[in-house]
Amino acid sequence: MTHDSVLFDIDGTLCEYRRPGDEVLERAFDAVGVEPLFAVADYYERYGEFAPVAEGPTELREMAFEAIATERGYPAALGRALAREYAERRDHAAVNPLPGVPEVVNDLAAERRVGLVTNGGPEMQWDKLKTLGLADRFEVVVFAGHHNEEWGHVPAKPDPEPFRLACDALGVAPERTAHVGNAPEADVAGAAAAGLTSVLVGEREPVDGWDPDYDVDAVADLDGCL
Repeated sequence: MTHDSVLFDIDGTLCEYRRPGDEVLERAFDAVGVEPLFAVADYYERYGEFAPVAEGPTELREMAFEAIATERGYPAALGRALAREYAERRDHAAVNPLPGVPEVVNDLAAERRVGLVTNGGPEMQWDKLKTLGLADRFEVVVFAGHHNEEWGHVPAKPDPEPFRLACDALGVAPERTAHVGNAPEADVAGAAAAGLTSVLVGEREPVDGWDPDYDVDAVADLDGCL
């Protein structure tokens, strides 16, 4: 089946940070002068919890860090201080494209409708796209879990709504659309629930019974899936 449109996730699919999150968090702990209280994965797991109520990524991070700190018996102020130190050391423009990304996206944009569905906030994700040279390649960008100028607040993936909004904006039916992402739950389960073809990049474990329709090692290997 040839798909008329293709949607992409960003983080871990199109690019990766030059400095891993666990390294940034470790430097934040050093700056505050405390031993590590939690792992960066603990923060990522709380992202979907606070995205619907936070006004932007700064507040989201502070809310998540404060919650994690207090749950572990530390002062809320310590969590907020860690969030500030983490933010000072995280440069969202400091990313590298994953193998084949610019070439594949440019080729697809020349012949099909292409869009993005990301759980990241607008400011941070535009910084990444500008670094990648892809800021003008996508016809629609849905910031799931955040406020969007066109739709207001959109629930985070794996809710099917952001995928359906992207398809509607492109004027292409979900069954004629493929979504490419690296997160089994957010990308595979979310796309499947919305009726899209799911393409998993990297990790191959199914989530809640959802197997990807296709799996590839990298975006460079998408030939035959779309």
